[in-house]
Amino acid sequence: MEFNHADLFEGLADAIGERVAVVCGPERRTYAELDAESNRLAHYLLDRGIRPGDHVGIHLYNGIEYVTGLLAALKIRAVPINVNYRYVEAELLYLYRDAGIRALLYDVEFDARVSAVVKEAPTLEHLISVGGSSAIPAATPYERALEAGSAERGFGPRSGQDIYIIYTGGTTGMPKGAMWHVEDLFMAFGGGNPYGEPRATPQEVIDEAVKAGPMVMMAAPPLMHGAAQMATFIAWCMGSTMVYVRKFEADEVWRTVERERVFTLNITGDAMARPLAEALAKGSYDVSSLFVVSSTGAILSGAVRDRLQELLPNVMILDSFGSTESGYTASGVAGSTPEKGLRYQPNATANLAVLDEKLRPVTPGSGELGTVAKAGRIALGYYNDPDKTARTFVTTDDGTRWLLTGDLATVEEDGTVTVFGRGSQCINTGGEKVFPEEVEAVLKGHPAVFDAVVTGVPDERWGSRVAAVVEARPGTDVTEAELDAHCRQLLSGYKVPRTYAFVTEMVRSPAGKADYRWARETVISREG
Repeated sequence: MEFNHADLFEGLADAIGERVAVVCGPERRTYAELDAESNRLAHYLLDRGIRPGDHVGIHLYNGIEYVTGLLAALKIRAVPINVNYRYVEAELLYLYRDAGIRALLYDVEFDARVSAVVKEAPTLEHLISVGGSSAIPAATPYERALEAGSAERGFGPRSGQDIYIIYTGGTTGMPKGAMWHVEDLFMAFGGGNPYGEPRATPQEVIDEAVKAGPMVMMAAPPLMHGAAQMATFIAWCMGSTMVYVRKFEADEVWRTVERERVFTLNITGDAMARPLAEALAKGSYDVSSLFVVSSTGAILSGAVRDRLQELLPNVMILDSFGSTESGYTASGVAGSTPEKGLRYQPNATANLAVLDEKLRPVTPGSGELGTVAKAGRIALGYYNDPDKTARTFVTTDDGTRWLLTGDLATVEEDGTVTVFGRGSQCINTGGEKVFPEEVEAVLKGHPAVFDAVVTGVPDERWGSRVAAVVEARPGTDVTEAELDAHCRQLLSGYKVPRTYAFVTEMVRSPAGKADYRWARETVISREG
């Protein structure tokens, strides 16, 4: 056995088959039951001609069917492709074509969108509808697909070099598929032991899972986000139960934490932390089982973190740094926030560095700005995009292959990394650099602001000027003058937004990431 997600799950199913592997609402499956269900779906796909390397799209809300689809594809060495359930027809067609999807699992709620584009996706041959009968005649209901497949395994050998693709992005352009070897992906996300050294062998993963006491872990983000998928495999490799809600809704998350006695809760930044804090403050929930809240994939600002910590005084709140292309690379230093400067301690095995424009490591303590880079266990590149791959993955003169994350940072004398923000979102206003994350965090510290996204818009004098899209707290009003005064107490003048657009609801990705393209268009349209 190699470090292969499907091999590992089958080993776990044989060793701890009676434990509950996954819960979503009233539905739950033991490891053995989930193994059998994914075997059935895998055989159904095989019988329809899906072969190693073929792409299987998963266009679903969270649920048992999502992880069954993941496992079924991996079992037959096909490649699961995550589909953003918010995509409209043009975006869906782009993804179906770009990924070359051959089979698709989709919620019947998306019937209209899928049927509108399926005929224009030449590779898409097999449809499996989840949640009832589809209006698309060619679609096979999920339950019927399971009935047609064997619950036994009987699959061919797999490899640590099998491919796993996670589509990411979409905030500034169309998404791209980060392509991994499964062994590298497994190691980049903890190697079966996120709290220490990676496991030495696949058998050690299984042995340690057997010895571990069953723990209940919960991923609040959607499974179409890579962080939730990887959190699931981490939970399983620890012999734990993974819990989801079908769609993120703060009160439902707390009801689930109470009902399932959740021990660790994974979230993505302010977009989840803030509504969770609001719901916890208003409601009455037994969260005594909760020990850790871990945020990754989006900014967790100081004001929001402090409020959540106030409501959960006995819970550890962790902030992790990483990306779909790099895996989990660093942990937040206590007390660091976007307002004060985000400082991270690189993981011992992360091979993390900050490189200057000539791809040389910056000197610790110099204050020199560079790009965060990772070597070692990183993605292969972007599927179907050699140009973006060449720009993002570079090889230095000593033969080291680096992933350039796009995050701008400095290295402190003690080796910690201070991250300022994404270079692609950095606003150059009159020669001064402004990082949106810092300004967003300050705005969200105002008591009347529920959410904020900061972007740059064209300016005749300064080239770009700082602009903010703001969503006020329900039942409150806030003026530009009030926000201007608040920001000027905490920010240099050139960082203070010159333009505001107030909205009733912020647009973010399902994982909570800011949609900077939408924010920029919103500000410009309001200016006329």
